[in-house]
Amino acid sequence: MSRARTTEIPRVEPLLVLAVIVLILYFARELLIPLTFALTLSFLLAPAVSRLETRRVPRVLAVALIGILAFLSIFSIGYVVARQLLNVARTLPAYRLNIQQKMATVHSPAEQSLEKAFTAVEDISGDITPSSPTPLAQSPVQVQPVRVIDPDRTQLQTTTELLMRFLRPIGTVGVVIVFTIYLLMKREDLRHRILLLAGMGRINLMTQALQEAATRISQYLLFQLAVNAAYGFLFGGGLYLIGVPNAFLWGVLAGILRIVPYVGTATSLALPLIVSVAISTTWWPPILILCLFLALELSATNFVEPWLYSTRTGISSLALLAMAIFWALLWGWPGLILSTPLTVCIVVMGRHVPQLSFLHTLLGTDAELSAEALFYERLLAMDQREARAVANRFLDGKPLVELYDSVLIPALALVEQDRHQGNLDDKRSDFFFLTIGEIVAELTDYHQKEPANATPATAPRLSRTIEKEFAVICISVSDQADELTTLMLVQLMERASHQTLLLSAASVSSEILDSLASEPDTVVFISALPPFAFSQARAICQRVRSHLPNNRIVVGLWNTANDPDQTAEQSIERFGSGKPNVVVNTLAQALHQITHWHHQHHSQYMRF
Repeated sequence: MSRARTTEIPRVEPLLVLAVIVLILYFARELLIPLTFALTLSFLLAPAVSRLETRRVPRVLAVALIGILAFLSIFSIGYVVARQLLNVARTLPAYRLNIQQKMATVHSPAEQSLEKAFTAVEDISGDITPSSPTPLAQSPVQVQPVRVIDPDRTQLQTTTELLMRFLRPIGTVGVVIVFTIYLLMKREDLRHRILLLAGMGRINLMTQALQEAATRISQYLLFQLAVNAAYGFLFGGGLYLIGVPNAFLWGVLAGILRIVPYVGTATSLALPLIVSVAISTTWWPPILILCLFLALELSATNFVEPWLYSTRTGISSLALLAMAIFWALLWGWPGLILSTPLTVCIVVMGRHVPQLSFLHTLLGTDAELSAEALFYERLLAMDQREARAVANRFLDGKPLVELYDSVLIPALALVEQDRHQGNLDDKRSDFFFLTIGEIVAELTDYHQKEPANATPATAPRLSRTIEKEFAVICISVSDQADELTTLMLVQLMERASHQTLLLSAASVSSEILDSLASEPDTVVFISALPPFAFSQARAICQRVRSHLPNNRIVVGLWNTANDPDQTAEQSIERFGSGKPNVVVNTLAQALHQITHWHHQHHSQYMRF
């Protein structure tokens, strides 16, 4: 029982911590919302304050100048927009008759006929159904209770409610202003306190996280300001050309309302659209407004914002939408406005704190599957077409050996690992081997343009004038995965002008090995793939070495990494009495080694 409890605690604890954090964010929202707004504004204004400080302006004066300028701009724009909206609200009832006429034109003759048909059916039903007594006749008259309301108390409650409606937002704005000024004045103090909370051992980690979060949020806010200003200018200019009154007002509102994700854009369209429907004599102005809105919105959301925001914030588009919903449910419309800066902080924490790395994986933009993982996943889904597409995309502009080393062999290693653990059925494993075998066979005649600066390590190739006199015997260790990797090796050897022979471990008899003893120039290559690569390769290598003491032997332990603390000689010594000449981990290393020996052999041959 004790063991069961100890295994359950680590699973429950993260959920409890997450629940506590969400509860704190919800119940402390009255304090956290103004603080978060102030922190966001400080990120936006801090670069301007820092620039003034570099010109030897005292911090107090720099904060005062930037703060006064920023808040005066906000209040001025809000005052002008409010007055314009009140003027529009006063004039809109004068166009009531025009709106009713437009709504009347929407009903088509077919709809009117349908309405008449329904009316006729209702009349017939009324005639057929017997008349029933009226509700007044069925039920007795109910006496309504009389409530005595104190007029003084009602008036006091009404006055208090009105005052609270005005004082609460004013108080929130005041708190935001005070917090913003404090954060701009005491930036170092806040940073030092956060570093003290993190501890001396995490100063480097926390410094990088704070710097990255500040940079990403500042860049996001500046680019959002620029995009919204350009959007409002274009929208207002388009409305002016269409002939909508107060076009400047609607352009400014469109730029401001886009701060609220998703909801603000719809609101910025609805207001001028209603005015256009009210004052225009035809439907063309509203239609043109819709076309203008769609053109601007599609351009901004599909091209401009993904290019600017994704690279600056490091958040995927799906994560932005999901987190906007989360913060809106938690904090309402303030959470919707602050969703992106808050999510940036979460992603940065996931990037720099190992325990929270899952947040970066879920929300970040660079959490993409590698080519070998994507290839393996598509084969798991038995989607051969998409798996081939992954291989072709990776191969575009790259040498064939890189596709084998980076995609196909790692995928085969994953297959073997899952198969030996019992996590892969025979049907899927056979599908894997069949598909990879077909891909390798189709790439036999693949031609890749060699780069001008290609090195022998990346593109090993011999001159076609050298005769095929250097033999390489390639032995696959055990199963079908080893045979496929050996087939890739043979294919690359033949493309590099080497004579090759493919043998399985079971077909390598003592007679064959004894016959090779008279050919000391022949190279024996042993190909093995994890998870049992070393033990099987070691056994075969000892057997081959006992028959061929003078031949060169290469062991390919594919998709494995050598111990960094071991030298090449120490890796070879692990094979005991049957140690090979060289141990390689990639096909590129194998090609380079065989090509090097081939050149040595050809040079000795030319001397004679």
